[in-house]
Amino acid sequence: MSSNAPTSPARTFSLSDWLRHNAISLYPFIVIVVLVAAFGIQNPYFATFDNAMNIGRQSSVLLLVSLAGTMVIMIGSIDLSVGSIVTLAGIVAALALDPFGPLTAIAAGVGIGVLVGLINGAILVQLKVPSFLVTLGMLSVLSGIANMIAGGTSIMFMDFSLTDFVNATVLLGVPNIIVIALLAAAILTFVAFKTVLGRYLFAIGGGELVAANAGVPVQRYKLFAFMLSGGLCGLAGVVLTAQVGAGTPTAGANMLLDSIAAIVMGGTALSGGIGGPHRTILGVLVIAILSNGMDVVGVNSFTQEVVKGAVIILAVASTIDRKKYQFIK
Repeated sequence: MSSNAPTSPARTFSLSDWLRHNAISLYPFIVIVVLVAAFGIQNPYFATFDNAMNIGRQSSVLLLVSLAGTMVIMIGSIDLSVGSIVTLAGIVAALALDPFGPLTAIAAGVGIGVLVGLINGAILVQLKVPSFLVTLGMLSVLSGIANMIAGGTSIMFMDFSLTDFVNATVLLGVPNIIVIALLAAAILTFVAFKTVLGRYLFAIGGGELVAANAGVPVQRYKLFAFMLSGGLCGLAGVVLTAQVGAGTPTAGANMLLDSIAAIVMGGTALSGGIGGPHRTILGVLVIAILSNGMDVVGVNSFTQEVVKGAVIILAVASTIDRKKYQFIK
């Protein structure tokens, strides 16, 4: 018996459709290629292996902080306290190194970060205070605590075992600090796409009410996101302290702006539910290459601030999901 049911036409490949659907993913690659070509032409040193390792060293801590921010932005929230967590964790680690050794210093720094993330998340889910306001206040609180502990000066230490390890080169000429950051990125990418935690974070960012109606324990996983973010920032603080050989009360001062720029440049939408840690890696590369390239070709620091601010505006404009907003305020 033959069927007269109409058959759907075969779908043909359209390059324009493919480019339109993958524009956000391709954008960072295109920017990286353009920046490398432009800076390489202006200064041949930019395209050398040594400078590539410099870029890696300079951006490793930023990658850890940006990964932390990504986990919170994935649920549609934001953590403005990331830089202050880095600062406080670094100072705590510096104080713990001499009397207790490197392992305890690492645990203390990461533990401080997790604790702050727990407090941020608890205020958000229990007191219903928007994450922007919670973490903005926490930014100031932690900065004040860090300066009180440090007395406004750098905390020096004599045990350089952690510093030697972080700055050493073991694998194919790649500094350990880069390996640590890339390993963290690989683990976070696995968590985001291969675990229940990651799937729930995306679901909450994609539509909190829908996720709750589907049985997702939304409040619990919001708390987990902030704790994970705090722990990663704590690790970043420990690594930064080890890298520079001291805990300083201004260590994370510039981390917030650069991390948000990297996250949105990579393609993780501030509205949540889109992107992930894998894209943040590309965003950090864009920011790192841009900063390093401007240094190499001699752009002054004030102009660099202007360029980074413009990058954030353009990145947000290109990645924000306008369908989630009935009104743009």
